[in-house]
Amino acid sequence: MNLRCSTVPFLALLVLGGNLAPGAQTANRADAGEEVDAAAADAGAHIKPDRIVTYKTVGTVALGVSIFNPPGHRPGQPVAGIVFFHGGGFNIGAPSNFYAQAQYLASRGMVAISVEYRIRSRHQTTQREAVMDAMSAMRWVRQHTAELGIDPARLAVAGGSAGGFLAAAVTTLSGLDEPGEATATSTRPNALVLFNSSLDRGPGSRAFAKVEAAMGDKWKTISPLHNLYPDFPPTIHFLGKSDKNVSVASAQKMKAEIEKIGGRCDLHLYDGQEHGFFNYGRGDNTYYRATLLETDKFLTSIGYLRGPPTLDATSSQRAHLPIDGRDRSLDR
Repeated sequence: MNLRCSTVPFLALLVLGGNLAPGAQTANRADAGEEVDAAAADAGAHIKPDRIVTYKTVGTVALGVSIFNPPGHRPGQPVAGIVFFHGGGFNIGAPSNFYAQAQYLASRGMVAISVEYRIRSRHQTTQREAVMDAMSAMRWVRQHTAELGIDPARLAVAGGSAGGFLAAAVTTLSGLDEPGEATATSTRPNALVLFNSSLDRGPGSRAFAKVEAAMGDKWKTISPLHNLYPDFPPTIHFLGKSDKNVSVASAQKMKAEIEKIGGRCDLHLYDGQEHGFFNYGRGDNTYYRATLLETDKFLTSIGYLRGPPTLDATSSQRAHLPIDGRDRSLDR
């Protein structure tokens, strides 16, 4: 694909890319918030998806989606699906960040997909490429729901931290697509699952000064919170009260704004917990299990799952599912 930015608003690229253009001196530097997501990716690396399929090629870079299928799944009998975007500050991290959650939800009857997108440390790219890739990935999933065995009316999107922004971006934003990409297929999901995600780039937000300086009165075009719409998909959000990257006030504002337009937003706050507290492999997995259990209940409440959760919320075991030894061939 042509990477020239002719079809993406120039000012939006300035904000999404910021000072961190490819080759910048700080390109590979990670902060503590990013490191916790990289650690989660390492912790989940032993879990193997059923297959990995290339959804997009840019130059020599092939980007894949890791697919987890329910036991005995047949495409002719479509089930709900969920697409995960990993965190890592658009700098580090990997799809395996959410492999544990994806594996569990597949065991409960969903097709679960974790997306690879371009990141700074590996591809010398900026946030704008990550957003382009997220849009491409969601379109690919929607275009392949029949062969994936996904009910297109029950497709959720999920993400943590930077990945939470990407999940919200595909839900709310437009005009930030890969140049030359056909955009007739919608990127919007039918449900939204967020983990410590900051979606407000408007007045009063931490990002606003930079956004306003670059874009003036066009700042709303890259602020998910300011692009809500009627019949906004049901949403759940998990946040630690001691998160230094995402404020409780911003999460409460998001909840209020979604509910103001008649939508549903369940907000779960956790005392004393910091950024990435929900990640697989963090401590004894207490909050990984707690948030995954609430995700299960939420998805059940909207008809995406059936029956009681199979996750033991009190177990101290590192993994909730054994690796079953099935042949999970990679067809990238």
